[in-house]
Parts: sequence; C-alpha cells; structure tokens
Amino acid sequence: MPTYTVKYSNIKLSQKQKNSIANDITNTHSKFTGANTFFAQVIFQKNEKNAHFMGGKLVKTKEIFLNGQIRAGRTSKVKKQLILGLRKILIKNTKLQSDFVWIYLEDLLPDQMIEYGEVLPKSGQEKKWFNSLSPSLRKRLKKMEKRK
Repeated sequence: MPTYTVKYSNIKLSQKQKNSIANDITNTHSKFTGANTFFAQVIFQKNEKNAHFMGGKLVKTKEIFLNGQIRAGRTSKVKKQLILGLRKILIKNTKLQSDFVWIYLEDLLPDQMIEYGEVLPKSGQEKKWFNSLSPSLRKRLKKMEKRK
C-alpha cells in the first residue's frame, strides 16, 4: 500500500483541503501505477509550532512535505510522472509556490510489506494477490475501490 504522509508547517489545512488532497493523491497514484485505489492511504500531520528547522534555523514560512512510500518495481518514467502529479496536487490545493513544496518517494520491496494481513504482491501482480484473499476481505476491498 502506498502510504503518503503529508506534513506541513505554518499553514492550516481545512478538512475540505485534506479531503481533496487525499482523493487527488489516491487517484494520481492509481492513474500512474495502475494499482487499485484501496491500496493508497494518506496521513496528515501538522508540525507543531517552532518544531520545524532547516539549516539549523526555525522555519517561519509555509511549507508542505509529502513522503510517499511505494512498492518497488516501477519504472523511472512512471515515478517521474507520479512525483510531478503529486507536486501539482499540493500546489493546487494549498496555493503554495513550488519552492515551498517537498516530495520524496521511497521504494519498498513488496515482500517486506504486509497489508490487510497479507504479504504484498510485486507490481503488476495485484489481481492474482486479490483473488487469493478471503472472500470477506475481497468484499471489504471492493467497497473501498473507487470507480474510475
């Protein structure tokens, strides 16, 4: 499951903004990787005041940081499309200039990840993995899947 953690300093994100960012990240991840939307999770964390430093100095500007942990196995082209799409989402939803937006993608080996209680499949093997799940879990995940 890609886990996208959105950390932000000196900016207030409304629930509407969070909903939009989470939805856009989920759809963008699915669009560029082909993974089902039920794999994506987005977590928001507001940095405490006076707790974010750069170059040893307190950050006073509005900054947003997105760390995406994704399954390894995607091409450089796919990851570039994904990271540029993610940047666009953050700029659109926060109105920040691009130089206040930070994004890092980390590749994790699928066989070193467990989600929904099961070791994850390699990229491209999602359908086979899904079909091997219990009927109740398949039903649960189908309810979570967004229709494109």
